[in-house]
Amino acid sequence: MSERPQRRARLTGAAVALTGALLLSACSSGGGGGPEGEGSGGGGTEGAETLEAVTFADAEASTGPAEEVPDATPGGTVYVLQETSPAHLDPAQIYSAAESNIAKLMHRGLTAVRMDNEGEYSVVGDLATDSGTPSDDGRTWTYTLKDDIYFSDGSPITSADVRHSVERTFAPFLTYGPTFLQQWLANTGGAEYRELLPEGPYEGDHLPDSVLETPDDRTVVFHFEEPQADLPYALAMVGYGLVSEEGDTREAYDQEPLATGPYVIEEFRPDRSMTLVRNEHWDPATDPARNAYPDRFEITFGHTTDDSTQRLMADNGDDRQAITFNNGVDPGNAPEVSSNAEYQERLVQGYQPFVATMAINAERVTDLKVRQAIAHALPLNGVLNAYGGAFGGEYAGGLISPLLPGYEEGYDPYGKLANPQGDPERARELLEEADAVGYELNYVHHTATEDARAAVAVEDALEQAGFVVNRSEVPQTSYYDTIGVVDNGYDIYRSNWGHDWLSSATVIPPQFDGRQIQDGANNYSHVDDERINSEIDRIRQITDPAEAATEWFGLNEYIVEDVLTQVPLYYYKMNVLHGSLIGGADFNDDLGTVDMHRIYVIQDEG
Repeated sequence: MSERPQRRARLTGAAVALTGALLLSACSSGGGGGPEGEGSGGGGTEGAETLEAVTFADAEASTGPAEEVPDATPGGTVYVLQETSPAHLDPAQIYSAAESNIAKLMHRGLTAVRMDNEGEYSVVGDLATDSGTPSDDGRTWTYTLKDDIYFSDGSPITSADVRHSVERTFAPFLTYGPTFLQQWLANTGGAEYRELLPEGPYEGDHLPDSVLETPDDRTVVFHFEEPQADLPYALAMVGYGLVSEEGDTREAYDQEPLATGPYVIEEFRPDRSMTLVRNEHWDPATDPARNAYPDRFEITFGHTTDDSTQRLMADNGDDRQAITFNNGVDPGNAPEVSSNAEYQERLVQGYQPFVATMAINAERVTDLKVRQAIAHALPLNGVLNAYGGAFGGEYAGGLISPLLPGYEEGYDPYGKLANPQGDPERARELLEEADAVGYELNYVHHTATEDARAAVAVEDALEQAGFVVNRSEVPQTSYYDTIGVVDNGYDIYRSNWGHDWLSSATVIPPQFDGRQIQDGANNYSHVDDERINSEIDRIRQITDPAEAATEWFGLNEYIVEDVLTQVPLYYYKMNVLHGSLIGGADFNDDLGTVDMHRIYVIQDEG
């Protein structure tokens, strides 16, 4: 996913750099997430450790209720301070983090990602009895629905609802949700998947049984032309939450959806507030991933990161029971929050999915030595400091986030972790070897203060190394549209990407598959390398998550060391402050923020 300010955005705001908050995420071609936000420094992140491969759970591990959070107490109201109001409530229209984190309280899918008390992750059967049974080398996946699962109107959930939920994602009015499943079923990229079922199920047409089969009320079978080892991950996205066939009101469903999760909407005033109350038809015995301790969530919108941070620091009144899902600590208050023991006790920290890079246009900068010179010259500290410092980011050596299985700590092929200010002397040596001293680089950045400040540091470092830099800027709102054009006229530009689930399959392919190069796609460096393309195809067919994770990291090494069309800059961090009466505020690496399913209200004895 990318932070690009478009639909499928993952967060956005002025403090995006330091806090990692509100990064826009735009995933394309069923490939992954994407660009915008930053931080600085290089220290480690508390509360976040490199993951082992996520396991796909069997039926026993997919049985509810969810593991109890130590010392948790049910009841009370949690107040949530958010910046932006959800634009969509229909699960099939949801991709952004701000919308997803609220929607996950209301919607369930066939699978879910569960974090246990030890901080280990697994994909469990949610409405299904397990994470899925593959056959035919991963081309066929079979799911069986649990007993006693219902929509919030009391109607039972059947395989017909699953079929309907999948088929409606092909309808032309659903344009903002994920497209992984649709593209896999249609075996195509881009928007061409819609040709398989142009009107969705609304004109009486359906996907053939050779694609999606529902032989009885409880069984669902997906058939793909290619192996899809990550299907259990994809089905855990809230964008594939179930929609009632009988209760579907098409476009109007975006205003009044039925719920399958522990909470339902009691009242929603767009841009102002939302109240969630318990769903009486949710049975915790069927749910292995959600605890649902609070009686209510009172969510208010319009809070800047400065406002939410100051209120949570003050810790007065209802704010003692308050938290935010997406507003990180703002840069202005970060020094005090990071140094004051009182706030440290109420601060939750972890990595976000995003990795910031400097993209090098492979169609324009064709000499590897010149690209290596750029890598050695770039000042990671100058870029990160422009966005606030070590509180919000950590120097990166590769393209794979520390959150992902397969990540190798200390990977640093260009010595940037030890020498984050850059090495202009080594860069100049490489330019001399390439007979390219004085090489002109067209460098574009956007107009946000932080990005402009970082651009000055980049320009100075490159010119010190022997480049001639032609620097220009474009409005932040059109930045990703500008660099997303294949013939964009620029040589280097900052980019960012984040995974959609805990697998590098949503990181490498969308950014580096040369067959996806087109205007608006996410291969911002426009690299088309035969080995990358063939390795993507090979690794995608590996069904063992641990083996796949190792292979993806190996491909990352090849890209960074032998191709080098993106220079890693830093890994994003997220810092969330909460009120003193909030318990169970644990950072969830899959969500990139606090796990809303584990929080509870501490009973105030005073």
